[in-house]
Amino acid sequence: MNLRLGTRGSALATAQAGQFADAVVAAGAAQGVEVSVELVTVTTKGDVDKGSLVGLSQTGVFVTALREALLADECDFVVHSLKDMPTAPFDGLETVAIPEREDPRDVLCTEGETLEELPHGARVGTGSPRRAAQLLALRPDLEVVPIRGNVDTRLGKVGEELDGVVLAAAGLNRLGRGAEATEPLSVDRMVPAPGQGALAVEIRSDAAPALRDLLGSLDHADTRAAVTAERSALATLEAGCAAPVAAYGTVARGRLTLHTRVIGADGRLALNERNIGVPSEAASLGRSSGYSLLGRGAERLMRSS
Repeated sequence: MNLRLGTRGSALATAQAGQFADAVVAAGAAQGVEVSVELVTVTTKGDVDKGSLVGLSQTGVFVTALREALLADECDFVVHSLKDMPTAPFDGLETVAIPEREDPRDVLCTEGETLEELPHGARVGTGSPRRAAQLLALRPDLEVVPIRGNVDTRLGKVGEELDGVVLAAAGLNRLGRGAEATEPLSVDRMVPAPGQGALAVEIRSDAAPALRDLLGSLDHADTRAAVTAERSALATLEAGCAAPVAAYGTVARGRLTLHTRVIGADGRLALNERNIGVPSEAASLGRSSGYSLLGRGAERLMRSS
């Protein structure tokens, strides 16, 4: 079986696509099927646009071109970073697998200082309103600086124009650079973005059963339940990447726990919702969390951000 995997051309995207391609080959071998996977590079608007994406309907900016390539039969399946994907279904495509999640945490990268050890007024860079707001909640004295660029670009600013940057642990790990994280930030202090650390594998709705079965064998049920709850809360709140909304779900002993947080841009006010349910009702649990937060004033808090 010869397959084409669509991916963005960035170092991180090709690294995670390559790792998933290896998993597909291994899954095929386990089923007695010889599989080869060719990476097909697709350029997206998010790769070309060098300006800030915040406020420019950034949710989906890295996803649309990949989906168009898939629908045009330029590839057989695509792999997305789940936190980049819009929550609404996309006609003609379906998510066939969500593999086991990588480390969901954010990490602080400095020249050696922890968050507490950074000097008063230290400059810390991030392109995420969610991270920025939670940083200010932890350290109101920080100067949070908006940044863009790949991992190399962001890390290159540390010690030059910035005292530190906050990145996703999963991205560093997939690039083999996890050791460059100075301090992992716990999921209670810095609640992750919905879907952070997880991948989503999309196919066309009319994909061949053999391809569907092969890729579907790499689905991880607990990860799917956790991120389904997170993204359901995000959809209910009608918030995209420009809103400081965080959600993190875990499954243990047959129970799904979801922590959802909406936080003001200055970090001074945060609303937290914690709910427990069963994995089979993940979407319902996420909706309940979202509606509860809306009832407590989350919409007003998000508008003020």
